[in-house]
Amino acid sequence: MTLAGLAPRKRRKRAPAEHTPAEQHPIAQVVLDVQALHLGQTFDYFIDEKDSEAAQPGVLVRVRFGGQRVSGVIWARTDTSDTPRSSIRYIERVLSPDVLVPASMREDISLVAKAYGGTRANILRFAVPPRVAKVETEQRLAASFRRPVGGSLPDNTQGGFAGRGTNPDGTKPAGSTFAVASTVSEGAAQGYRRLTANYADVNVLHDALTGQRFQSFVFDSLPGAQEWQRNMAWMVATALSAGKAAVVELPTMREVEDLMPMLRNYGLKPFAPAPAGGWVGDVAVLNAETMPAADRYRTYLAVALGQVKVVIGTRAVMYAPVAGPALFAILEDAAYQNMDGMMPYPQARGVMRLRAKSHGGVFVAMANARTPQSQWENTGPDTVETPVSGYSTAIHPLASPLKNATPWVRWLNRDELARLADPSIGARVPHTAVRVLSKALESGPVLLSIPQDNVSETLSCAKCHRQVRCAKCSGPLQLPADRRDSTPRCRWCGAAAINWKCPGCGHERMRVVRVGAAGTAAELAGLFRGVPVVLSSKTQGLVRDVACQPMIVIATPGFEPRVRPVSAAQGTSGHEYRAVAVLDAWTSLYALGVDARLDTLTAWMRAVSLCAPRSRGGQALILGETDPAIAQSLMLWDSRILAAKDLEERVETGMPPAVAAACVWGRRDAVMTLMQRIGALGGDWTACGELPGMLGPVPIAQPDTVDARELEATADRVKAVIRVPQSRRAELAARLHRETARHVASREPGELRFRVDPKDLI
Repeated sequence: MTLAGLAPRKRRKRAPAEHTPAEQHPIAQVVLDVQALHLGQTFDYFIDEKDSEAAQPGVLVRVRFGGQRVSGVIWARTDTSDTPRSSIRYIERVLSPDVLVPASMREDISLVAKAYGGTRANILRFAVPPRVAKVETEQRLAASFRRPVGGSLPDNTQGGFAGRGTNPDGTKPAGSTFAVASTVSEGAAQGYRRLTANYADVNVLHDALTGQRFQSFVFDSLPGAQEWQRNMAWMVATALSAGKAAVVELPTMREVEDLMPMLRNYGLKPFAPAPAGGWVGDVAVLNAETMPAADRYRTYLAVALGQVKVVIGTRAVMYAPVAGPALFAILEDAAYQNMDGMMPYPQARGVMRLRAKSHGGVFVAMANARTPQSQWENTGPDTVETPVSGYSTAIHPLASPLKNATPWVRWLNRDELARLADPSIGARVPHTAVRVLSKALESGPVLLSIPQDNVSETLSCAKCHRQVRCAKCSGPLQLPADRRDSTPRCRWCGAAAINWKCPGCGHERMRVVRVGAAGTAAELAGLFRGVPVVLSSKTQGLVRDVACQPMIVIATPGFEPRVRPVSAAQGTSGHEYRAVAVLDAWTSLYALGVDARLDTLTAWMRAVSLCAPRSRGGQALILGETDPAIAQSLMLWDSRILAAKDLEERVETGMPPAVAAACVWGRRDAVMTLMQRIGALGGDWTACGELPGMLGPVPIAQPDTVDARELEATADRVKAVIRVPQSRRAELAARLHRETARHVASREPGELRFRVDPKDLI
């Protein structure tokens, strides 16, 4: 029944559209924007003859899938299909004629998906930004300027959107080169002379950047407020001079802002609007978090079509669609920002190295603190080639330049203060440190690095204060969330610590240690009266830079303000702190996680690298007790000390990178069923050498949700760890993908997810 005047409008049936299959390669294999693991293959569609020219591999299309329209990318075109012709539909629309996913990028995406147990659709979700049609329109209407990289003279002989001179699939023709301004080549030559005077084996890196085969490097940088920027800019300029593109992944946008001025010094210009219309430049920035959608799509399109040869940015830059041999460099490869938060959880270091190997380019992992992964690749006794790792050559500073560039680092622990007869032993800032900092404040700013603002809880021995570890797997112990059960349990394997005894002193009692840094500014303001105090942290807000004049700067790791000169006469010293002090060093003894010591050393070396060298009176202080390996690595500025010790312990305990590991989490029955299917329970992966193949399961908290059905699906939530030899890493990813896809396709109840090569096993 309907009311008068509201009867439904009668629709005339439309005649089905007439289609004519394309004469050449009429079948398109399309990767659809469908994230389910069991739908990760390509699907076949007919190409209409009228769309044949535009529907090239790598373009975006719109198709029917089931009862809905979805977007996809044409992966390839063929003549035949295993699907019956009566079941194949036609592509409804080609969204853009531009090749957004070139052939080399499609190959890279397939390799990344296979390495981390995901699908190509999972990677495309990160790699290709959402399309903005107006960007394509404005670029086609604008004139394109052809000029040498790093040059400034336009060449109006070419039109269009800088996509000229490419193959139909968006790749560069074999043997193609592009012009480079003389300022880039001259600057690269000057930088090479500087590096050869400061680093060993730089000639090997230079030959790789100018050569045509894959090589991997670990770069240990000297301290200095602008040292890593100079080294990274030189590598980019050298790669450009050799006709290669460059992709640089940085932890945050602060490092992007630090690197851009150095690239400008080589004559490279940022990708920006041109006076005559359109966008031109040499260096593009990619960032998925803060960039507007139009700017991100514009940058991606410019890189895909070959207009920009240098791409820098945060984690999203690891999917920059460059073609041919290229430089893939990453800074601080141990940073948490390098871990992606969505399936299949790829890690930036592994993706960059995999792409460099696929392109026949160069991979460089640069950091102040060398990671156990880099140490294993350089000196590991059992280094093997996996899809995301393998042997690397180390570039390390020479002894004499290292000594001159390092500030005078002192470790003021209890023993050292007793030797100095300091009466303030046990104080947060002893008298010796107050004298050093007061002297430094006479000529410039002083940086005090404090732990994070939040409060954490851990367990230690009540007598010797050593962190409590599990006797089974060496994992950290914690009290359960349910205080009715007072038995500490391991955060890795879940084993209960019954009849625990400290291996160091034999004591049987534990104590709870709570770590916090609130109120530091008020406390230090009382010690240094009349001196301005600046606080930079996540809760207080980021202070980007401070003037080079006397003041106390208190900052948490990652929030250290840069120093800016107040006059040209200050020169290089105008970018440096006069002294750096690490407060509450004892908190490093109770940090959790597999990379706890590495993260501590990374934070401290990043802060100390902003200090003036000893030749200009720079001093750094470590206040409190800490692991001797961390202190020695910082005092000698040789992170290989801690990396070697970490790697040795990981070989003994069966931790990555000595083995390949994956975390599996979800509902308990789903996790245990998966472990049984992949062979971790009663199968060939029950043991990893002499160690158990599976750790756990351990209970984990439920996710934040308001959906009752999600609460039911995630009930009794646990996490487990599976370990296999590195030589079987690819098989581990394949088994996890296959069995998880089986779980999803069969609609088995319960949450189930996995992550290969996790940053932390907790």
